[in-house]
Amino acid sequence: MNSHAWRWVPNALTLVRILLIAPFARALLVQEYRLALTIFAIASLTDGLDGFLARRFNWRSRFGAVADPLADKGLLITAYLVLTYTSVLPLWLFALVLGRDLLIVGGALVYHYCIGRFDMQPSVPGKLNTLVQILVILGIIIILAGFPAQPVWLDTGIWLVAASTVFSGVHYVIVWGLRAWRSGRQ
Repeated sequence: MNSHAWRWVPNALTLVRILLIAPFARALLVQEYRLALTIFAIASLTDGLDGFLARRFNWRSRFGAVADPLADKGLLITAYLVLTYTSVLPLWLFALVLGRDLLIVGGALVYHYCIGRFDMQPSVPGKLNTLVQILVILGIIIILAGFPAQPVWLDTGIWLVAASTVFSGVHYVIVWGLRAWRSGRQ
């Protein structure tokens, strides 16, 4: 069978991840942490699989390039929002995580409309921040689900997320600020 017939699979997996956001939020909200953990694991597997398939078979699409990171961000922001709403995480951490993402999106829009078109590539600090956010959410949900884990993970995780969020946010501002400055001088 022609491999082009399967090009839709990565996008379908991304859509599954988007559809999992609402049940994930509900599970966290009603403190069904084992269900939330299962949904988070399924979402993570679909993320890994769609990325692998897109790269391995070159089944990349413009939709996937936009929807995949939005699905990831949607799941993470939902986790931080609901865990803040239920008083598991402090409000300042959610504000920091959301503020960084809004800063990046706002900066990208300003760059696009004032300077010109660009392809935004995630930076190493940005990827590290996402990994830290995912691992900390995973650790917190494991603790809340009653699985054996060190409770210190919660406090340590909060500070790890805060540090990586600030570092990657400052990195994006510096890198894209310099690009904007250079473009303005030309």
